[in-house]
Amino acid sequence: QMQLVEHGGGLVQAGDSLRLSCTASGRTFSDYAMGWHRQAPGEKREFVAAISWNSGSKFYADSVKGRFSISRDNTKNTLYLQMNSLQPEDTAVYYCAADPYRDYAGPRLGDSGFWGQGTQVTVSS
Repeated sequence: QMQLVEHGGGLVQAGDSLRLSCTASGRTFSDYAMGWHRQAPGEKREFVAAISWNSGSKFYADSVKGRFSISRDNTKNTLYLQMNSLQPEDTAVYYCAADPYRDYAGPRLGDSGFWGQGTQVTVSS
């Protein structure tokens, strides 16, 4: 099965930036669309961003549009999320996901795929 491992979370101040990464193994990375979701304590998991297998399509939640940027490097089996202008409401555990419908870049990405264990992002004011 596919294994996904997230890195890059941490504690930052409002206005700062972070770059998250997610490295995949166990399956052919380019066979999957990839995405990011986040979950704050006591809240539902929220879609953040998605990218198709060849980066041809990208989609962002309204809450992060213009601040976050998703990308992938298929030669490194790695997904990235560049997060700029971070705000306290961005505080959450961030999860990466892989979806076998490799052309799909949207909020349902990962419904039938694989998930990582998450990395904590905390933004203080």
